[in-house]
Amino acid sequence: MSPLIYPNWPLQDKVLAFTTTRIGGVSQAPYNDFNLAMHVNDNPSHVVTNREKLQEYMPDIEIKWLKQIHSNKAVDAATIDPDLVEADAAFTIESNIACAVLTADCLPILLSDEHGKCIAAVHAGWRGLLSGVVNNTVLAMSKYKKPSYAWLGPAIGPHVFEVGEDVYEGYMQSNPVFKNSFTVKKTDIKKSPKWNLNIYQAAKVVLNTSDITNIFGGGYCTYTDSDQFFSYRRQAETGRMATIISTR
Repeated sequence: MSPLIYPNWPLQDKVLAFTTTRIGGVSQAPYNDFNLAMHVNDNPSHVVTNREKLQEYMPDIEIKWLKQIHSNKAVDAATIDPDLVEADAAFTIESNIACAVLTADCLPILLSDEHGKCIAAVHAGWRGLLSGVVNNTVLAMSKYKKPSYAWLGPAIGPHVFEVGEDVYEGYMQSNPVFKNSFTVKKTDIKKSPKWNLNIYQAAKVVLNTSDITNIFGGGYCTYTDSDQFFSYRRQAETGRMATIISTR
């Protein structure tokens, strides 16, 4: 298996983009092997080594890391200091900067205009999708160039992503079209129902509201594919993959 997963979109010659897997690093269990997050109690020297290995895939490009907080905030990557800005999306028009987000079940989304000149990486868990992180990122990018392409990186699959009725109701109140993103589970009649959320489908609904219909990716499951991916729901103490994009 490859340590990197590349988007299946028609922008390969315009942007450098990929998601890392857990393969190819030096971290020890339970962060084995290619953990790229500093905040998960992994040995910091191992994370530094892993990030140095990551840098080999994109030499001469500065990777901009965020302090992710499940918010709807998007920032210009050229203006931030690494690990200091609290946000869940970064965008740029600079050719020597890479936008990056870390995930281990949440959905990473990459955005780009048709020429690969204005790009973004978005951390979109169910909270972020619902609170508008994608829409805010598109709006911020539109000052330069509105994105028209999206790639959905590896996230938890629809058959195992269980959420409560509060999440279901929140999405329904936001947009009834989200109904097709949920499947009710059989539960005790005395208890509140549980739902499985298809976060890939929910993301498509959100992207469509921003007039983005060129959507690629999806289909992975970080929870069930333990060989390739970290998963917070499967193993709370675990590492994080990075999803990264830069212009060529």
